[in-house]
Amino acid sequence: MAIKPSPTPSTSFPAHTYAKLSPHSFLHATLDSQPPSRPSGRHPSQPRAPTCHTSSLSHASGSAVVRVGDTAVVCGVRAEILLVQDIADYRPRQQQRDTSNNDSIGEEDRRRRRKQKRREDAEEMARLNLLVPNLELATGCSPANLPGGPPSPLAQTLTQRILTLLHTSQLLDMDDFRIWHHRPPSSPSSPVSDGMEKMDISAPDDADSDTSATETKGPELKAFWTLYIDMVFISLDGTPFDAAWGSVLAALRNVRLPRAYWDEEGDCVLCDPNAAVVRPLNVLALPVAMSFGVFAVAAAPSSEETRNTTTNNMATGKKWLLVDMDGFEEALCDEEGTIVVDMGVEKGQVVRFEKSGGTHVGVPEMKEMLMVAGKRWIEWRDVLEIAR
Repeated sequence: MAIKPSPTPSTSFPAHTYAKLSPHSFLHATLDSQPPSRPSGRHPSQPRAPTCHTSSLSHASGSAVVRVGDTAVVCGVRAEILLVQDIADYRPRQQQRDTSNNDSIGEEDRRRRRKQKRREDAEEMARLNLLVPNLELATGCSPANLPGGPPSPLAQTLTQRILTLLHTSQLLDMDDFRIWHHRPPSSPSSPVSDGMEKMDISAPDDADSDTSATETKGPELKAFWTLYIDMVFISLDGTPFDAAWGSVLAALRNVRLPRAYWDEEGDCVLCDPNAAVVRPLNVLALPVAMSFGVFAVAAAPSSEETRNTTTNNMATGKKWLLVDMDGFEEALCDEEGTIVVDMGVEKGQVVRFEKSGGTHVGVPEMKEMLMVAGKRWIEWRDVLEIAR
């Protein structure tokens, strides 16, 4: 009987084995091809497509589930009432008469006053802590998150970045947070009110903090809405800030607040149970975040550079800007950044720019990332409008 010769064993590794044995060389080999390609098959400037579903939590004022690649986060917004009398050292804000529709002022002056109001609204929200985000990396969302441990530094950092962007983007209208009590008109011969008068949320035009309560029967500010924004990652595979911020935007646009009124007999704020009178939040902007990383490879030193150690240390090679990194790429990039843009305003606006580590990103690279961020904004806008 003839013996068949045994096949020659292969000397090559599968791609996933190569990536585990030498991740840096594997990423370099894929990016250095023509055309450049990432391990996932994407172009360096190609982000992952986001998906969004709203009203996912039945007991929240607003909620959303956002998925970007294999990164998935659930966001729920819970609205609570904060009484003015419970705020320590509360200082009422000077209410100015709304003149935005006054024909006697020009468009430029009207625009300037709107910007000033949004800036003052953001400052008051920050001072009263009316927006309270909290982010949690659930056990099992990634190999780095083990059960029983305290909140990770990444979770705390992302929470603070979300809070900062909520205020600096001037996203919400402070008029939606105020709860007013309109006193009924009374005269010496009129009966006492039953204390169940409804309240308007918007600030009244005739509210004047310099006028005492004994001299006017105008509206009285009784409470504020406070929004607790909780985010839970159920899967984490790179760029957590983009997914978390997208879920916050979707959940805030999904928030529905009930009509509130002051009960003078109970000395408290009550909410109308009628679901037909709920109202959405007035989300004034649509800032979209796009994260990127820089993968750099040092150039091989020449013979002259080998003899000069100082020149050898400064040798530079190729670099690639990777948009929307996954977990594998994120671990190999020493320089990362995030651009937040809002193309919904005139000429577009860079709301925030963050960068850490390295010096590879200059003005040309920033311009390139701004172009990609503008396209990313359109993609997120379409996704959020469909899910709304």
